[in-house]
Amino acid sequence: MRVLVSDTSVIIDLERGSLLQDLFRLPFQFAVPDLLFHRELKGALGEQLVAWGLRVEELTSDEVARATSVRRANSALSVPDTFAFSLATVRGWTLLTGDGSLRKLAVSTGLNVHGVLWLFDQFEAGRHVPNGRLHTCLTAISAHPRCRLPTADVKRRLARYATTSSD
Repeated sequence: MRVLVSDTSVIIDLERGSLLQDLFRLPFQFAVPDLLFHRELKGALGEQLVAWGLRVEELTSDEVARATSVRRANSALSVPDTFAFSLATVRGWTLLTGDGSLRKLAVSTGLNVHGVLWLFDQFEAGRHVPNGRLHTCLTAISAHPRCRLPTADVKRRLARYATTSSD
């Protein structure tokens, strides 16, 4: 089963949209680096994510060295983001991110990378979440003041979910 390594922004967006538990219905395994988990997800939310199936992966010394090197070269990235990037890169996994700088780095290195809207496409294509609920969830995410999703792409999906509601 394909492993997707998530950064925190994807988890935050899915939580805003009340889709975190649904994430684990998709035919993938989801992982985060241990440093990201302990810094940003530890507590009730993190425990729930692990109970649903989130993998917390410890980086090897080589993966930590790569993350450190990436951080030195890309000061705009957070340490947890560089750990996620390193984990996905070294292990040949896919990166999930909503961070523009991290996405740009991933694309420039040929790393397979997706974001929240791709996850919405997976929910829809596999009929894991009804379109009416996808509409409600994406509306909640896009209404948040810190939403960074492309407006045109959000509007296209919202229109599609409204016209193909399968509730």
